[in-house]
Amino acid sequence: MTVFAIDPVVLKDTVATVLGDKVHTLSLALGEVTLTLKAADYLEAMQTLRDAPGCKFEQLVDLCGVDYSTYRDAVWEGPRFCVVSHLLSVSLNQRLRVKVFCPDDDLPLLPSVMHLWAGANWFEREAFDLYGILFDGHIDLRRILTDYGFIGHPFRKDFPLSGHVEMRYDDELKRVVYQPVSIEPREITPRVIREDNYGGLH
Repeated sequence: MTVFAIDPVVLKDTVATVLGDKVHTLSLALGEVTLTLKAADYLEAMQTLRDAPGCKFEQLVDLCGVDYSTYRDAVWEGPRFCVVSHLLSVSLNQRLRVKVFCPDDDLPLLPSVMHLWAGANWFEREAFDLYGILFDGHIDLRRILTDYGFIGHPFRKDFPLSGHVEMRYDDELKRVVYQPVSIEPREITPRVIREDNYGGLH
């Protein structure tokens, strides 16, 4: 049986109806629906999106962090850290992007959704490792990509390109040792600024 994709306009209206005043913003652009939630409504709204008949988002396709700190001078005045999730309804053939901002820049914290979607386990660990975003209720929140002794969160915009420490094998100690970075910071990749509509893309 073929399941046809739901019109994104219909999806947008459905989400607005189902979530009511929990919707902070809801937009439709390029055929994609993006929902922004407040942190206080995040957990309850995500459960509703999973369970409500017109939504049925059974699958969490992705969850990642975003650091908005470098946008603040130009276009952004809100919180620094955001978590973006992409939800998929297999049964209704529809997708939804959900954004939620961490209210505290110094201690970015949101509820975990891993009890709603088991796949959130590794995604939330990755957001913690790379951005330092904490997820309350996560049963095993620890680094997943960096080393055990790694310092800092490498996807934060203020993280130095060369890192804080380097590791090497010490022949005398017969083990790997960590020490402060000894290389001079330099930029080896040229910056390329492409004009609008480069390559005919709109």
